[in-house]
Amino acid sequence: MAPASPDQAPATANTLAPTLTLKQGTAWTDAWQRCRDVAPEAFLDDRVRNLWAANWQPGGRTLPATSPVDGTPIAGPPRLDAPTAHQAVRAALDQHRAWRHVPLAERRARIAATLDALTEHRELLALLLVWEIGKPWRLAQADVDRAIDGVRWYVDGVEPMLADRAPLDGPVSNIASWNYPMSVLVHAMLVQALAGNAVIAKTPTDGGLACLTLACALAAREGVPITLVSGSGGELSEALVRAPEIGCVSFVGGRDTGAAVATAVADLGKRHILEQEGLNTWGIWNYSNWDALSAVIPKLFDYGKQRCTAYPRFVVQRSLFDRFLDAYLPAVRGIRIGHPLAVADPADPLPSLDFGPLINAAKAKELTDQVTEAIDRGAVPVHRGTLADGHFLPGQDTSAYVPPVTLLNPPSSSPLHHAEPFGPVDTIVLVDTEAELLAAMNASNGALVATLSTDDRATYDRLAPQIRAFKVGHDKPRSRGDREELFGGFGASWRGAFVGGELLIRAVTQGDEREPLPGNFPEYHLMP
Repeated sequence: MAPASPDQAPATANTLAPTLTLKQGTAWTDAWQRCRDVAPEAFLDDRVRNLWAANWQPGGRTLPATSPVDGTPIAGPPRLDAPTAHQAVRAALDQHRAWRHVPLAERRARIAATLDALTEHRELLALLLVWEIGKPWRLAQADVDRAIDGVRWYVDGVEPMLADRAPLDGPVSNIASWNYPMSVLVHAMLVQALAGNAVIAKTPTDGGLACLTLACALAAREGVPITLVSGSGGELSEALVRAPEIGCVSFVGGRDTGAAVATAVADLGKRHILEQEGLNTWGIWNYSNWDALSAVIPKLFDYGKQRCTAYPRFVVQRSLFDRFLDAYLPAVRGIRIGHPLAVADPADPLPSLDFGPLINAAKAKELTDQVTEAIDRGAVPVHRGTLADGHFLPGQDTSAYVPPVTLLNPPSSSPLHHAEPFGPVDTIVLVDTEAELLAAMNASNGALVATLSTDDRATYDRLAPQIRAFKVGHDKPRSRGDREELFGGFGASWRGAFVGGELLIRAVTQGDEREPLPGNFPEYHLMP
């Protein structure tokens, strides 16, 4: 790969560190050529095709794209217009009507064959995730592995889950954020297909195009009825959300877009699974196990907190604030960030980093501006990291990187007070009473996860049910989970059917539904 051009903003180099270079065989050009070799039907000279009507289709207006890792140009999405998206949805309905009658044994065999193919190309899929969305190598591999292992669990045990159940009347439409293309989006699509549905997915606007294209090419070769299209949400939403052919809408993303989708599916009476952002919080109350807390702090920064189960808010008993800082600050100061593919020697393994870049330079600037504004309005900077000691190539573009930042008492006028930053920014709120603790932990009208650290189990048992998060941990972080673990959310963080294990199958099948599906639905609209 060519070095960054002189007009790109270089990182401040650590003169004591060895000079780094890109690990041999990991350049974007290497990954792209491997994609073309594996799936030439989907990858052209410098672009990808959309998959619909069981064929890789030319067309679509390709937009330029760059990697958040170092500004390298990468493949951009071939964006379809609304009429073509409607054609794709109608074609998916034809596929659905055929696939829903395919015997379960054959569906299982085809999904299992897809998993074998994904396993064969595991490292390439992970490398694409590094370049497209900036995941460190360890986390990129974990995303691929969770998708494969999670779907295999369903392949092995789905038969009793489908007893007295049937596929939906139309395909499942998937709109998901960019941060977990494999373990969230591909996992969901393959389980939905295993249950007897054709599936449609929109590639996330900000990243994951090549990884998803390769995964869908491997599935399509096994005869799995998948549609993969690119385009703007505004252009495609009429087809992917409102079209009468769609049997269910599965959405993972922010509250603004999610609110519009929620309104549409509720008005249409359409089955839905809507996972949205929430401010996940970690409470500290009458607590003393500081070594355990210090050990977990770096893990909370995995992938720069760009995940739906990140913990960006600590709510701390004021009398414990000094002890909290003693545990927190050394841990956050040891966090490693940088280029996920940079090594000092070609024989070295890829670096073990806590996180790399944010999804793009625009997000990095937005978050940096929010931090600056919060400090100007009274927030106290407790910790501000620097890129100076980061793990970077000489002269590389670092415009998408933000080091860890911790702010005390962000003002109520700041987005950092009430919304999820989706980046490596922690905020701390000090409280004096249990009522203040609960109010601060419930600041965002519902969350996916929360944790309460307290020495007294009885205190945890009394307070945890009052925390408006779907999963509440005692001293330990909670995760999204998969396989048999139920998942959902409270308040504005979730709408529609809960998922996990048998409930994920129930969400995308139909049967004797005399009782509503488990989940969060508007009171005026319980799913049939």
